Amino acid sequence: MEEAKATTPRKGREKSPSTAVGTETLNFKVTSEFKKEFKGYAVNQGVTMVELLKEGFELSKRKRKQ
Repeated sequence: MEEAKATTPRKGREKSPSTAVGTETLNFKVTSEFKKEFKGYAVNQGVTMVELLKEGFELSKRKRKQ
């Protein structure tokens, strides 16, 4: 007999931001090393990569207004 696959969502995962209403995909290329470092830093800080990107963007906007 074939075993049924679990259909429960992964722990700590909420609805993907890409499925939220009013969202769009943002595509750009980065090096593998940058992606690895960015993702690792986000995990270390307990935030998503999207949250880290948004935070960095806000900080950059504030800095450039000076």
